[in-house]
Amino acid sequence: MKVLELHPWHVSAHEAADIQRTLRAKVRQTPIDRGQIKYVAGADVSYSRGSDDIYAAVVVLSYPDLHVVEEKVAVRTSPFPYIPGFLSFREGPAVLAAFQKVTITPDVIIFDGQGVAHPRGLGIASHMGLLLDRPSIGCAKSVLVGTYDEPGTERGSWSPLSKGEEQIGVALRTRAAVSPVFVSVGHRIDIWGAIEVVLTCAPRYRLPEPIRKAHLLSNTARAGRFS
Repeated sequence: MKVLELHPWHVSAHEAADIQRTLRAKVRQTPIDRGQIKYVAGADVSYSRGSDDIYAAVVVLSYPDLHVVEEKVAVRTSPFPYIPGFLSFREGPAVLAAFQKVTITPDVIIFDGQGVAHPRGLGIASHMGLLLDRPSIGCAKSVLVGTYDEPGTERGSWSPLSKGEEQIGVALRTRAAVSPVFVSVGHRIDIWGAIEVVLTCAPRYRLPEPIRKAHLLSNTARAGRFS
């Protein structure tokens, strides 16, 4: 997969915030033809506390039957420190390096993190979606910004995640009576498409299979058991 060069990576936190605000204006929230989705990818990273070595994993699955068709890993040492709200600057280069190895281009990518549900509207799903120019979804385990009411207890129930008067995502129940995940648009998809893709990709577990498998693969890579 190709990566667009939209900005430098060796920047300060102040410069990174300016880049986020600039790129936010380029994010598109548009419907996607779900009937045309053949492959969906998940991306996640792993690293040890106190280490700057980032182990990024990308897993591509067929859709909607969710069979693994490709797995790629990349390792990079990040010069950017751990700062909440700027994780894409710390993790992004390794994630993009893994995507550059991918030969089966996914129709949608799910990231373990935020999309537009971010203080400056550009979480890792939106940031990477722009750089990869692919439809992308943020599916996070916790809230970074915004408020919500608990959705109903049944699978598929959701409630708005809002920042002031703006809806920036949803709290989505992927398993009955289990804590929701927090879904937001990354790029080139709308929230309804994001909800449907996440639910389709989460037939058994709280997390959708693409990012669940990417998480397992990144841990395997960090442990030195993937080549």
